[in-house]
Amino acid sequence: MRGWLKATIGVVVLSGVLVGADRIAVGVAEDEAADQILKSGRMSQKPDVSIEGFPFLTQVVAKKLDDVRISSDALTVGEGKDKVSLHAFRAELSGVEVSGNMSSATVDSGAGSALITYADLSGLLPPASELVPNAGRLSLGGGTRLSLSYGGPGKIKASLGPFPIGDAAVHSKGDTVTVDGFKLSSMASLLAGVSDQSLAPISFTLSTLPAGLNLSSVTPQEDGLRLGFEGKGIKLIG
Repeated sequence: MRGWLKATIGVVVLSGVLVGADRIAVGVAEDEAADQILKSGRMSQKPDVSIEGFPFLTQVVAKKLDDVRISSDALTVGEGKDKVSLHAFRAELSGVEVSGNMSSATVDSGAGSALITYADLSGLLPPASELVPNAGRLSLGGGTRLSLSYGGPGKIKASLGPFPIGDAAVHSKGDTVTVDGFKLSSMASLLAGVSDQSLAPISFTLSTLPAGLNLSSVTPQEDGLRLGFEGKGIKLIG
């Protein structure tokens, strides 16, 4: 009986040691993966990386991680005039094949999301003077931009100072986002001296998207434009 008790205690202690070693190893791997993702240029700042699944060490032996999650709250994507901040980026990556020293990693499939605030989205559009005919009548300055907000399912609405401009649908194709021409409100039509007019569509391309993912959807929400991402056969590191 006493021998059985000693054996049981030994197994429990050994299990605890192994679990502890596994958790230490996964923590080290997560930090190294975050560093390598940043060095590879797949993200503009070091992300938080979480490697799911237990035990971790058996996944290391197989050199394939079942579930890796990446997050960051302040990324920058795009170039030049199309440069913009992404908020609340979250991604889940499945089937991540890694090298022994974490110098390379490819992903079977991944999906994620992020948010562009309406204030930041406004910065991607030309100044109001280039968009709204006769906008200068309001004396708001040549660099004044449209104020954007949620306009209902699939739409955003714009205003110029206290004056409503109109609403427009938003959609994406590839990594390019298009805001269909704002349909001018009666106030905006009066301002422009026209009736029943829509502004020309506006497009911008979001390059250098995080984690090697591609843009799959754009959805207007109360707090901004929600972006959806997806990808297969992604080169994450190396």
